[in-house]
Amino acid sequence: MTESSRPPLAFIGLGALGAPMAANLLAAGFPLTVHNRTRLREAPLLAAGAAVAPTPAAAAAAADWLCLCLSDGAAAEAVLFGADRPATLGLRSGATVIDFSTIDPAVSRSLAERLGQQGVAYLDAPVTGGTEGARAGSLSVLVGGATADLERARPLLEVIGSRITHIGPVGCGQQAKAVNQVLVAGSYAAVAEAMALGQRLGLPMAAVCEALASGAAGSWALENRAGGMLEGSFPLGFKLALHRKDLAIALAAAAATGLELPISERVAAIEDALIEAGHGDEDVSALIRWFKG
Repeated sequence: MTESSRPPLAFIGLGALGAPMAANLLAAGFPLTVHNRTRLREAPLLAAGAAVAPTPAAAAAAADWLCLCLSDGAAAEAVLFGADRPATLGLRSGATVIDFSTIDPAVSRSLAERLGQQGVAYLDAPVTGGTEGARAGSLSVLVGGATADLERARPLLEVIGSRITHIGPVGCGQQAKAVNQVLVAGSYAAVAEAMALGQRLGLPMAAVCEALASGAAGSWALENRAGGMLEGSFPLGFKLALHRKDLAIALAAAAATGLELPISERVAAIEDALIEAGHGDEDVSALIRWFKG
């Protein structure tokens, strides 16, 4: 697909992940219209050449593809079907909604069914890779939906991410993201616990981390977040409060199958305590705060 043939798209939800994702799509030559509930967040994209829309309906009316990157299922439902000029008033038959939000799989399936009644396709496409991956265009995109819809959207998705994986029908992308968030819970908590122990023992932790990174204990969290944990610095990659929301989805999915997730349950309790203490807007690596008391 050449730049001149790229269809118009709209992007709603310009948070920590959505804003750089939208910026990469604009830089790649996609005609872009944006909308965000907090309108000031539209300004950098407007300055870069995007159009802005006053409502979700107006954004959708300008696009063949509507991208969402929202905080939760309630927000996605409100944008698409809510009372305040929802996107479905502007979506035309043949359009495609690509939902990068992390939401309950049942909500994704419900949205897909309702959109399908209007002749609108839907892909659930949650992403992983944090703000670093969003800026670099190297996210991993976990896609649920029809193969034909995915293939039509692939040129867009390849701007967003370096790995596009078709998991299965609508809802399967969200289920895979739940698995991811369980892994994040365990890996971040393990690194936080290990850093706290090493500091308590008085070890030279920079050297210890370097020594361990290439061994069996090596992980993305160790390589990219241990330093900040040791310094008490938590630059935002993914908000603790949002991870807790995602972990609730994973725990509910496990409970529905009769599976217990004791590690994730413990991490969820730790995150609850940290959120109550006012740390919900910090990166997930702020888990180390709990181990330091």
